[in-house]
Amino acid sequence: MLAMQSMTAGAIASSFDTARPTVSKHLQILTECELLEQEQKGREMIYHLNAKKMKEIADFIEPFRKMWDDRFNKLEKLMKKYRKKN
Repeated sequence: MLAMQSMTAGAIASSFDTARPTVSKHLQILTECELLEQEQKGREMIYHLNAKKMKEIADFIEPFRKMWDDRFNKLEKLMKKYRKKN
């Protein structure tokens, strides 16, 4: 949701079937991990996605994604061979 637009905790919480304090706690953790940035506007706190940090995580995960893609491709080939035999 925050990839599309900045939002308040209340706006985010309204999209989920959970208590607002639970959503706020998740937002706090994501902010501490620097995945989100917060900006005070009047009495409201606006949350923004930290694209730079998300890119850093995506770059870290990429080798693992490639490894699993390769493994699933090998498994698929093996399953096709097995089906042909039966």
